[in-house]
Amino acid sequence: MGHNDTTSWELSLILSITNPLSTVIILANLLIIIGIICNRKLHNTPNYFFLSLLVADVCTGIALPFIPSMSLERQMDFHTCLLLHTFPNFLFLSFLFNLVMVHYERYLCIVNPLQYGSFWAHRFFLLALLAVWVPPLLYASLPAFGWNNRAALNSSQEIEDCSYRNIFPHEFIYLEVYGLLIPAIFSIIFMTVRVLWIAREKMRDICKLHRAVDRDQASDKEHRMNVRYAKCVAAVSLTFLICWVPYIIYVHVSLFSLSQGQVKVADSTTHIILSCTGIGSTAIIPVILGLGNRQYTEPIRKVFERLRDRWQKR
Repeated sequence: MGHNDTTSWELSLILSITNPLSTVIILANLLIIIGIICNRKLHNTPNYFFLSLLVADVCTGIALPFIPSMSLERQMDFHTCLLLHTFPNFLFLSFLFNLVMVHYERYLCIVNPLQYGSFWAHRFFLLALLAVWVPPLLYASLPAFGWNNRAALNSSQEIEDCSYRNIFPHEFIYLEVYGLLIPAIFSIIFMTVRVLWIAREKMRDICKLHRAVDRDQASDKEHRMNVRYAKCVAAVSLTFLICWVPYIIYVHVSLFSLSQGQVKVADSTTHIILSCTGIGSTAIIPVILGLGNRQYTEPIRKVFERLRDRWQKR
C-alpha cells in the first residue's frame, strides 16, 4: 500500500469516527444553548460561564475531525499546515480552560457559599471570560510566531510531509501536556472529589439532625439520602471512566508514539481510534452537564411536547 493510499484510508477512518461524534456534540450543545437563551431565569453569571463552555464545545465539535488528522502526513504549504494545526489546538485548549472555569465557579459555590457573590469572576465577568479564551489563543499561536520546526524543513514553501512533527517542537508538546492539560484534568478531579466529600459531610450532619428530631423515620430518610449520594458518586465515577480515561490514555500513547518516531500502519490505526474516541469523549462532558440540568432543557422539552400534542390531535 502506497503512502497516498495509506493516508487516504486513515483520513476516511478518522471521518467515519469523528463525523457522528461531531454531529451529536454540535446539535446537543446548540439545543442546550437555545434552552439557556430562551429561559430568562438563567441569564446570570454562572450560566454565562456555562454558555461560554457550550460555545467552546461547539467549536471543539467542529474541530474534532481535524485534531486526529494532525498525525497524518500530507503535502501542503507551510502556512496552510500551520493553520490546520494551531487553530484546532486553540479551540481545544479554550474548551479545556472553560471547563476548568465552570468547575471552579461551582466549586466555590459549594465551598464558600456565603462569599460566593463576591467571587472575583462575578465582579469582573469580562476579565474572567478573557482569561479562558486569550491564554489558549496566545499559547496555540506560539508556532506561528516562530516556535516551530520549520528550520528543520526545506527552505522551499512546499512541505513533503505536513504533520504535527513539522509544526510543534517536542518541548512545545511536553509543555502543553504537562503544563496545561494534565494540571487542568487533575484540578477538575480534585474539585469534584472535594465537592463530593463536602456533600458527604453535610449529609451526615443532616442525618444527625433527623435522629435528634424523629428517631422513627430517621432510618428511612437516611436510606434515601444514602441512595441518592451513592447514585451521585456512581454517576461521577462513570463520567470519569467514559470521558476522561480514554483521553488520558490517548495523551500518553501519543507521547509514547512521539518518542518512538515513525509508527507502523497497525499502530497508526490504533492511535487514530484512541485520538478520535479520547477527544470525542472529553467533548461530551458539557453535554452531560447540560442535559443533567432540567432548567437547561425545559424550553426544548416544551417544544417537543407541543409537537407531540399536535401530532396526536392530527
